[in-house]
Amino acid sequence: MSNDTTLVLGATGKTGRRVVARLRLRGTPVRAASRSSRTRFDWSDPGGWDAALRGIAAAYLVAPPVPGPVHAFVARAEAAGVRRLVLLSGRGADTWGDSTFGLDMRSAEDAVRGSALEWTVLRPSNFAQNFDEDVFHAPLAAGELALPADAVPEPFIDVEDVADAAAAVLTEPGRHAGRIYELTGPRALTFCEAVELISRASGRPLAYRQVSPAEYAATLVEEGLSEDAAHHVAEMFVLMERGLLAATTDGLATVLGRAPRPFEDYVVRAAAAGAWRRPDSG
Repeated sequence: MSNDTTLVLGATGKTGRRVVARLRLRGTPVRAASRSSRTRFDWSDPGGWDAALRGIAAAYLVAPPVPGPVHAFVARAEAAGVRRLVLLSGRGADTWGDSTFGLDMRSAEDAVRGSALEWTVLRPSNFAQNFDEDVFHAPLAAGELALPADAVPEPFIDVEDVADAAAAVLTEPGRHAGRIYELTGPRALTFCEAVELISRASGRPLAYRQVSPAEYAATLVEEGLSEDAAHHVAEMFVLMERGLLAATTDGLATVLGRAPRPFEDYVVRAAAAGAWRRPDSG
C-alpha cells in the first residue's frame, strides 16, 4: 500500500490549523493530530505515536517545548515508512550560540537534519499574530504592551505566509529537500512602531513601554506562566537585542515566488475583526 497522507502535528495550533486547511483545499489527504484531535498526539506519550504515523508520507512538526522527543519520533517515522519531514523552527537557530533560548528547536533540528529522510526546515521570524493570538494580546488590548525590546527591529512575518510556505513544501516532494528557509516579513519594525500601527488601525490610544527582561519574566509569572516558560520567553528578547535576526530575507519568495505580506495587511485584518477592542467593550 502506498502512503500518501500528510500528518500535521499541533493541528489545532497557530500554524497547524492553517496548514491543515490549506492541504485539504489542495485535495491532499491529511491526518490532523494534537492532544485534542480525533487522532491524538502528545509529545509526552510515545505510546500514541505509531498510530499517528501509520500510512503517512510526509509530516509537519512543531518542536515540543523540551529538547529530546523529536529524536525518538524521527526514528519511529523512519520505521513507519514516512518519506519527508517539514519542521517549524526559529529564525537563525544556528546563530543563537550560548543562549538558553530555543534549546527545544535546536534539538528538533538536529533530529530532523540528521535523519535519513527528506527534510526541510522553516525558520520564521516572530509572527505578526503574536499581537492578537498570543502572549502580547491581553496587555495590548488593555492599552499598553510592555516588553524588553528597544530600537532593534523585528521583521515580523504573517503566519498566513508561514502556512502557505509549509503547505507548498509539504506538497512539492524533492524540490525542497535538505533546504533551510529563513522566513521574514518584507521589512523590519520596532515593537514601538508595530504598536503605533495597531493603535492607528484600531482607533485606540495604545502605548508601548520598554522593561527589563527580569521585569517581563516576573509579569508573565504573575499572569500564570511557569517560571521556566517565562524565562524562555524573556530570553528570546535578550537574543533579539543582539541584532542578528533583524534583517529581512528572500526565503518566502524562494518558496512561493511572491513577496511576503506586509505587517500593515495583518493589522488591518485583525483590527477589522475586533482584535484589540477594550476588554470591557463586549
